[in-house]
Amino acid sequence: MTTDRDRTPGAAFDLDAYAARIGWAGERRPTAEVLRSVHRAHSLGIPFENLDPVRGIVPSLALADLQAKLVRSERGGYCYEHNTLLAAALRALGFGITLLCARVRLGAEPGNVRPRTHMLMLAAVPGEPTPYIADVGFGASGALLEPIPLVADAELHDAPRRHRLVHTPHEGPLTLWTLQSRTGAGAWEDLYAFTLEPFEAPDYEVINWHIATNPRSPFQRLVYVQRTTEDGHLALSGRTLTRTAPDGTVTEQEPADGEEVLRILAERFGIRLPEGTRLPG
Repeated sequence: MTTDRDRTPGAAFDLDAYAARIGWAGERRPTAEVLRSVHRAHSLGIPFENLDPVRGIVPSLALADLQAKLVRSERGGYCYEHNTLLAAALRALGFGITLLCARVRLGAEPGNVRPRTHMLMLAAVPGEPTPYIADVGFGASGALLEPIPLVADAELHDAPRRHRLVHTPHEGPLTLWTLQSRTGAGAWEDLYAFTLEPFEAPDYEVINWHIATNPRSPFQRLVYVQRTTEDGHLALSGRTLTRTAPDGTVTEQEPADGEEVLRILAERFGIRLPEGTRLPG
């Protein structure tokens, strides 16, 4: 669990090791360009994976543990891990960070109201009036590659992807924002919806425990691994490996057995699990 020491802004955060892990060598100042470049480098540099929950392990959100796993080991994580790490990095660089939580809409049936379980953040650039939504932990091929300004209906071209934020009518007192991704067919697809209500570290500890241990949680039952590269997107869902090319072309492969899955994780995703690991399914 996260300790008070780990909640201290900048506490024990190794910015040099983080920058090396994501391959980032930019200027260390809180500017819009630095925010964009760090976000993109993180998105391309560290894979998304839920391999701890499917093995019965609740991921730690303590900063020291996140750095040991995502920065110093050949591992990735899911949204709480990625975005807690990014928030620490951005705070170390001088950005103002407000943590948020969203309801995932991607794949939801009409009328299906999911709980707020997805972590994201609002990043303020000193001297700029408009903050940005930053999120490096949404495990899907339509995820943000770069932060998007908090402006309704303004399109972001985070090549090769396109995103926009729209206002969505609802009954609550706070404005509801929906992040949308443009599909290959040219349609806008909802990813998730959120308000600007701040969330704190203890909130994510509860949500993280629920997602990692609830037998109805998809992240507890099935392997999900994602990696975005400059030449496409790779996804392992259960035992199906899917590659999406920049032009939208999709190819699929079925690994022969668990040993081949472990080899694919190492060779294609850069993820190496402890010797003797066996994955479900």
